[in-house]
Amino acid sequence: MADGYNLVDEPWLRLPRVAGGAVQEYPLRTVLLETHEFGDIVVDLPTLRPAVLRQVLLPIVLDALGRPADEREWTSWFSKRRWSPEQRQRIDEYLDSHRSFFDLFDPAQPFGQVADLRTAKGETKNAGLIVATAATGNNVPLFASRTEGDAFSLTPAQAALWLLHTQCWDTAAIKTGAVGDPRAKAGKTTGNPTGPLGQLGVTLLAGRTLFETLLLNLPIGAPPTSDDQPQWKRRDPTHQQSVGTPQWQERAPEGLLDLWTWQSRRIRLFPEPTDDGLRVPRVLVAAGDRMPHTPETEPHTMWRLEPTGTRSPSKNKGRGGTPQTRRPLRLQPGKAAWRGLDALLAPERQSREAGAKTSGFATSKLLDQAGAVSDSLGHAYPLRVDLSGIAYGNQSAVIEDMMADAMPLPLAALEEDSDVRAAILEVAEQAEQLATAINHLSADLRRALGGDPIPWDKGQRPGELVLHALDPLVRRLLAGMRGVEDLERVEAGQLAWEQLAWRRSWEIADRLLQSVPVGAFVGRSLTQGEGKPERTYRVSLAEASFLKRRAEILHRADADRRHHPDGENS
Repeated sequence: MADGYNLVDEPWLRLPRVAGGAVQEYPLRTVLLETHEFGDIVVDLPTLRPAVLRQVLLPIVLDALGRPADEREWTSWFSKRRWSPEQRQRIDEYLDSHRSFFDLFDPAQPFGQVADLRTAKGETKNAGLIVATAATGNNVPLFASRTEGDAFSLTPAQAALWLLHTQCWDTAAIKTGAVGDPRAKAGKTTGNPTGPLGQLGVTLLAGRTLFETLLLNLPIGAPPTSDDQPQWKRRDPTHQQSVGTPQWQERAPEGLLDLWTWQSRRIRLFPEPTDDGLRVPRVLVAAGDRMPHTPETEPHTMWRLEPTGTRSPSKNKGRGGTPQTRRPLRLQPGKAAWRGLDALLAPERQSREAGAKTSGFATSKLLDQAGAVSDSLGHAYPLRVDLSGIAYGNQSAVIEDMMADAMPLPLAALEEDSDVRAAILEVAEQAEQLATAINHLSADLRRALGGDPIPWDKGQRPGELVLHALDPLVRRLLAGMRGVEDLERVEAGQLAWEQLAWRRSWEIADRLLQSVPVGAFVGRSLTQGEGKPERTYRVSLAEASFLKRRAEILHRADADRRHHPDGENS
């Protein structure tokens, strides 16, 4: 029997102290009681951070303290910048009374696992199965340095983190059939969806300390109901929704505690003593609970709204077959977070009204909440939005890509009619329009040589180079807009952005123009279609068209240059 490893007392979470010093591992009790002294959780993979917050830290805080009842109470909590003595005592007492549930290798109720989980033949698998970056099963990269046959041994701290990650992000399709799973056939269970976060573009809010991050991600509202419990309270086999047995259910979450600690897999870790201490070389991962669809109470995602009131129902249905008018908005690989500002800044009320007749977006409930308390936080508050997601391939049975991005977000941008919001939405749109203008320039130059434009879905189009060049400028503007309230300063910020974007976009355009051979200057005349006149494509026309379009997009910079004609010509 393995020695115990209790997450409440053993160091397993890596964090930096706000006051400085090296990143160290701390036990759960220290982290939760001293949240004001710590910065961001340090993880090897960005998708681990929401797993730790949702599966452990946030539900403990919610179960121990409840939710702030309203914005006034939330502001009261936040303004202290740390737990009050009473709150600290309640968290400490909670960890004492529930300590037995957090033993990673408990023989009867191991944390996040099923104690006697096994297969009919007693098989286990390499521990790399729960490590998202490891080569296992179908997830073996062609040129990976590791293979599935390599030994993979995890420390208890690593095993705990990847256990949480698997419950949130595991791939779909076939899982090992466990003894006691009535739906297992021939040693397999089919039809498994991805972990619940695999359906989302996870949107976390981050503050200056872990304390602030926890509160920014804690929804305001009524306390949990008696049926809404975290997974560690639902381990009793006699519980109607027990997660302590191989049997699983398809059901909707009872509330936030149930949702955050959702057990999408039945897992068992197999620890072994080694010369280096306790290690986990083998695991077993079987089917777990399934959600019919992401509930609208999910606070960590933006939403895509489908039109309602039409004759044809939405084609987007949950696994129960019910049409969904609100779907989680997933992230796109290679797309910077600021390129989704139209969704991030879509207020819930406005989106609900727009969604009645047309498709649109709604921001996350927590961003909506941050906007509601922005006056209390102050417009200069350094709010950060962390986005993460996974792109799956081949029936969601393999991980194709992982997306992660973080960006500063001015709180004033969350106010529906603010000048800052209008400004940064315009900036994001201008960047996209400049990319389109560069793509049109490229297409015209290729036609001048008798070729075809680069297909939109193949290869890298030059517009992506513009977006890459503009990325640091947009982020600088977002940070610079913190605390800005008067229109004159907003306009000055936009002009500065446009002047820089003017030069950066020309650098990309000039590179394209310099690379074309002499034949493109003569040009070609192409028929546009039956009954339409020919159109001539040559370098001079393509350049003039781009310059005209750039001036229309960056109208402030263009007006400033006309007013000060001694500046650059390009």
